[in-house]
Amino acid sequence: MPTLNRKIRVLIIDDSASVRQVLTQVLEEDPEIEVMGTAADPFVAAKKIQEEIPDVITLDVEMPRMDGITFLRKLMSQRPIPVVMCSSLTEAGSETLMQALEAGAVDVILKPKIAAADHLAESGSRIRHAVKGAAIARLDRKRPIVPAGSPAAKLTADAVLPPPTGRAMAKTTEMVVCIGASTGGTEALRVLLEQMPANSPGMVIVQHMPEKFTAAFAKRLNSLCDVEIKEAVNGDPVLRGHVLIAPGDKHMMLERQGARYVVSVKDGPLVSRHRPSVDVLFRSAARAAGANAMGVIMTGMGDDGARGMKEMHDVGAFTVAQDEASSVVFGMPKEAIAHGGVEKTVSLDQIPREILAADRRR
Repeated sequence: MPTLNRKIRVLIIDDSASVRQVLTQVLEEDPEIEVMGTAADPFVAAKKIQEEIPDVITLDVEMPRMDGITFLRKLMSQRPIPVVMCSSLTEAGSETLMQALEAGAVDVILKPKIAAADHLAESGSRIRHAVKGAAIARLDRKRPIVPAGSPAAKLTADAVLPPPTGRAMAKTTEMVVCIGASTGGTEALRVLLEQMPANSPGMVIVQHMPEKFTAAFAKRLNSLCDVEIKEAVNGDPVLRGHVLIAPGDKHMMLERQGARYVVSVKDGPLVSRHRPSVDVLFRSAARAAGANAMGVIMTGMGDDGARGMKEMHDVGAFTVAQDEASSVVFGMPKEAIAHGGVEKTVSLDQIPREILAADRRR
């Protein structure tokens, strides 16, 4: 990736002075990020943007004088800038954030819990990751460049599951499709799932999102698609015509129970800096389904899923990556390709065809 001899400039918009202070502290722990300014409401922010255009904006949802969604829509229609929505953990807020993602927000983060020091380290890592992903997101403007740097230490899927044995399960008549996505994935998944017919093979999905928001995301998709979509619950069966989305802040794994597949939803450490982790889902698919599985890796920042997809590929699963041209961030697909785990690279609109073609071949 090309480098730039400056930091990612972030504008924080939040009516809470304490949240602005903590977000500034969290972001500037990364030497590649600089908070260029803060604003208590969108009107103050608009003046700052006239003086200097930030690379990324973190935007609160509920604010005086103008709410975050209204400001986001105005911004995207006049001067698109990558926006990360920052929200409290509420059911009502999660519904509003679905509107924000549809209006053009790149990602969603939870406001850091100021009083919980142990929570701050983990949430801080997620916030910085979201901002870096937003900084390279492809919008209706020239793609900005992120400075190069060394990623923080991270755990692999070994922290949750042992590696596959290498003994791929013999093919059966049923296929299970495992999908991983991150930055830009909410809209990409909508595009994909809207094209899937009601008799599609069973699908399990990890989309990097905070807890609570995945339930609203699944509900929104279910209202738009022919397949049945829900947030996964531990023990849910993987059924034809159904889609299970991993709940935020939980890992989701595929397990075999006799002749059927079910999902296991569990706590655990961050893997590849995420929970849920695509690597955990993909490794579990390699272990439980072998050549019965199909792996799809889509738009996203970082390398979550790259190792797991290689493990799926090595046990005979069919693996597909979203191409650069249709990705908001070509990070996760690029890393999966580099690891040698991708059999085919296609555009977003071709992924449903690949899934259905693989299903017919069975």
